[in-house]
Amino acid sequence: MAEPSTTWVRKAHGDAWQTLAVTTHELPGVRLSATGLPHPQWNNSDVDDPAAVDVGAVRDWYDALGVAWGMRVPEGAEWPHGRKLFTKRLMGVTPNAFVPADDVADVVVRAATSGDLDDALAVDTVAFEESAEVERPWLQLLLAHPAVTVAVAVLDGAVVATGSVTLADGRAGRAGYVAGIAVLPHARRRGIGAALSSWLSQQAWQSGAALCHLHPDTDAAAAIYDRLGYVEVGGLDIYVDI
Repeated sequence: MAEPSTTWVRKAHGDAWQTLAVTTHELPGVRLSATGLPHPQWNNSDVDDPAAVDVGAVRDWYDALGVAWGMRVPEGAEWPHGRKLFTKRLMGVTPNAFVPADDVADVVVRAATSGDLDDALAVDTVAFEESAEVERPWLQLLLAHPAVTVAVAVLDGAVVATGSVTLADGRAGRAGYVAGIAVLPHARRRGIGAALSSWLSQQAWQSGAALCHLHPDTDAAAAIYDRLGYVEVGGLDIYVDI
């Protein structure tokens, strides 16, 4: 099986957001998606060909929806529109290269249900330093979405970590997007994040995915995913205020 390429992982990333969106659209050089939530990180366009994009047409589409939005542009591409926020790093792995993490003593990783919303929210607000008002609608969307499996890690009877995998069938074929890995501070450096990421990746393999992909926020996170077999590819430059 082919190793993950930049093109493959970028396509899969766009596919995942098309799957999560409630509204999508295609214009020359760009795919548009919107969850409808009032934050730009959840309403984004994925640019394939920067030279072909009519930014005015993109702006008109989002303005009609009344949501804040941003754009994901291939890393390093010439893009004179808006303000670059950061570069999103991307990593991918195929089933043959995947290395499962070891189990962690006294930790149970399982699929979450709607009843886990408050516990998962408590983890996310601390781990991502974000308000409950921002995180709650997003978690509700994930927990209700048929293409998403949300997981929690339980230690001593309490939820200490959470994350999700979104299965998409699009331009990249069947792929799993592992995202939102969050661990409470007191439970870190025990291998829980790796175990949770491994469990979510395995859910994707069991569903026939040929690729899993994710985006590490830090070098430390990238090192964890590297041990699972994930390899880093070209990323995406994130633009807002366009």
